[in-house]
Amino acid sequence: MSFQAYLDTIEEKTGLTPRQLLEIAQSRGYNDASVRAGEVLDWLKTDYGLGRGHGMALVHVIKKGPQIDAKHVGTTGSHRDETDVLWLDGKATKPA
Repeated sequence: MSFQAYLDTIEEKTGLTPRQLLEIAQSRGYNDASVRAGEVLDWLKTDYGLGRGHGMALVHVIKKGPQIDAKHVGTTGSHRDETDVLWLDGKATKPA
């Protein structure tokens, strides 16, 4: 599953766009460098029922922003994406 597919599924499961979840995470201080991924994963599981795979995609966005490594773009692997910048504003507004 691609990073973007994980984020799109998170939106389906939670009813919140990745950007909305990012804003909530930032308001809770989860973007601080001292916060470990496990703490963020616990929050996402408790509050939104997200598993580790989906949670780690969001942890990436919280900690590193929407840019992903270009090695995932245009490949044939399971984690391939169309672009190296993830769309955070929801599936309905995603450019075609």
